[in-house]
Amino acid sequence: MESGMMNLLVSLASGAVGGNVAGALLKNKSLGTVWNSVVGILGGGIGGSLLGLVGLDDAGGILGTVASSTVGGGVLLYIVSLFKK
Repeated sequence: MESGMMNLLVSLASGAVGGNVAGALLKNKSLGTVWNSVVGILGGGIGGSLLGLVGLDDAGGILGTVASSTVGGGVLLYIVSLFKK
């Protein structure tokens, strides 16, 4: 598999995990497993893209991708949950 495709898949998967971890930690902000995953995937993509724009996309390799996607997924879940109620 191509390196770029692998990074994308890792970013999406870790974003989904990040959204669900954030949902578990912030129980009152959780959107449910499916929506936590969807919001996490979107947040992971945004987080990875933002780091790419500032030139940090390859700084940490696969661990950097996982970290940025997880944080991006969690942050977007928190933001979306503010508008939920």
